[in-house]
Amino acid sequence: MNIVLFGPPGAGKGTQAERIMNQFNLTHLSTGDIFRQNIKNETTLGLAAKTYIDKGELVPDEVTIKMLESEVKSHPESDGFIFDGFPRTVQQASALDGFLSSIGSSITKMIALDVPKEELIKRLLARGKYSGRADDLDEDIIDNRIQVYLQKTAILADYYNKQGKHFSVNGLGSIDEITVRVFKELEK
Repeated sequence: MNIVLFGPPGAGKGTQAERIMNQFNLTHLSTGDIFRQNIKNETTLGLAAKTYIDKGELVPDEVTIKMLESEVKSHPESDGFIFDGFPRTVQQASALDGFLSSIGSSITKMIALDVPKEELIKRLLARGKYSGRADDLDEDIIDNRIQVYLQKTAILADYYNKQGKHFSVNGLGSIDEITVRVFKELEK
């Protein structure tokens, strides 16, 4: 099972990915976490990614795709993957499909967490108070991240919908309520 977990910044992808991972024995690959680890360790990839992330922009496809391929290959024992924060463009989705096909696999479902913009801003500002993430403390950067998502990333719903793999889940309510809805969709 390979899941694309989808939604704007603050939708709860990381929280739900952790629960999906434990329930279905999948490996969670969060591009955000991988980028942050590389930034913290001041790797070449991390320094390159930081210039884009600090402005609320997307890291270029070629950097992101090579990183994800490497991560997938480093977990040959996995029963599948949760792709969190990737793909973000049609080109990335197509590249991911091609890569997975080359290793005899494919995306099973794309689960989209739907959350209104006002709630996203509230969640991200609250997260910024304890996470130390600069991109969660500035409402202008948060707004830019949401706009980038809507302009460049939301079109992926159409990409996966054409493949019959796009499933939307209401991302409002308690964490447990959202998890129940996500699991219900995955178990269909």
